[in-house]
Amino acid sequence: MQYRKDKYGNDISILGYGCMRFTRKGNQINYEKAEEEIMKAYELGVNYFDTAYIYPGSEEVLGRVLKDNNIRDKVNIATKLPQYMITDSKGINKYFTEELKRLRTDHIDYYLMHHLTDIEQWKRLKDIGIVKWIEDKKNSGEIRNIGFSYHGNTDNFLKILGDYDWDFCQIQYNYLDRTTQAGEKGLKAANEKGIPVVIMEPLRGGKLVNMLPEEAKKEFTDSGRNWSPAEWGLRWLYNQPEVTCVLSGMNSIEMVEENCITASDATAGKLTDDDQEILNKVVSIINKKEKVGCTGCRYCMPCPKGVDIPGTFACYNTMYTERKKEGRFQYAQTVALTREPSFASQCVGCGMCEKKCPQSINIREKLKEADKALRPLHYKIGINIARKYMFRKTKKK
Repeated sequence: MQYRKDKYGNDISILGYGCMRFTRKGNQINYEKAEEEIMKAYELGVNYFDTAYIYPGSEEVLGRVLKDNNIRDKVNIATKLPQYMITDSKGINKYFTEELKRLRTDHIDYYLMHHLTDIEQWKRLKDIGIVKWIEDKKNSGEIRNIGFSYHGNTDNFLKILGDYDWDFCQIQYNYLDRTTQAGEKGLKAANEKGIPVVIMEPLRGGKLVNMLPEEAKKEFTDSGRNWSPAEWGLRWLYNQPEVTCVLSGMNSIEMVEENCITASDATAGKLTDDDQEILNKVVSIINKKEKVGCTGCRYCMPCPKGVDIPGTFACYNTMYTERKKEGRFQYAQTVALTREPSFASQCVGCGMCEKKCPQSINIREKLKEADKALRPLHYKIGINIARKYMFRKTKKK
């Protein structure tokens, strides 16, 4: 296993264990199987275990495994504050205390504000005293590092990144998602600030393994590298020195062993130009199903009416490169649930974007298509309800 440093010089395994996808047995996690997989990862050098309050049963199982095997102080626990469930200052400590109990520990090594998508969510937390609360918990040693996990657009990521002295952050990033969400721009911005970056969804929840077109699989097979699709995805990430740790939701011993072998061999700068070209070909094959030839360059931005043009097109394309529900879910995360609306329906047809587009896309027409596909009536209703909930007023002390 290889290790990279956190902000304070501590070793973090470049492979982290994502504890969201433990195998379930009926309505509960299969404890014996999860314990075997966690301990195998630990034996092979994994020292970063990521969970969250809302992952059903995950915190309890992880805490029990670490305690039963007497390895709590030999690993790092990362878990998350469900900020979307909090309306006042009392709620912050309530959830944190419950998490400590579930995890059977007196401290959290890496604590995150979970699922931020907009700078306004962070400002809301500040309004109810989160900064003072963080300072108190760090001074007491109950929290060692503070960070945030992110699912919004690049602009909001940069705003949140610059608004507080973070110890680390967590973003979705893979060879297909190079310009969406925080993207490469966000990764490099964090690195320039000396902020370690943990990667989630390195394989798009397994889609870059299980849903690859046959033509893409053939590119990997014909490369002569003898790497699995999963290994290609992980090596692409490890090739970048700005990446600190890559999370994988491992739920078999074979997966643990394969990923640990990769994490013991892959180093930054090791991929050749030929390797990068193969990955570019795979991306092109996947993108053949796209509806809009948008590269995410953002030359069309900012829109005078606030439309997130590249974000909308990225989600529209995902509906056809993966599944319709995946594109709509991504749209809800990255475009629809921001404080200031950025819907395609806000377009007034001024055409400024089309004058700047290097790809000569008929943006105005495509925005109408995308909005119709991404927001059928039941999604519009759901998004409106979610917006009212997420951006409700907080209760101050």
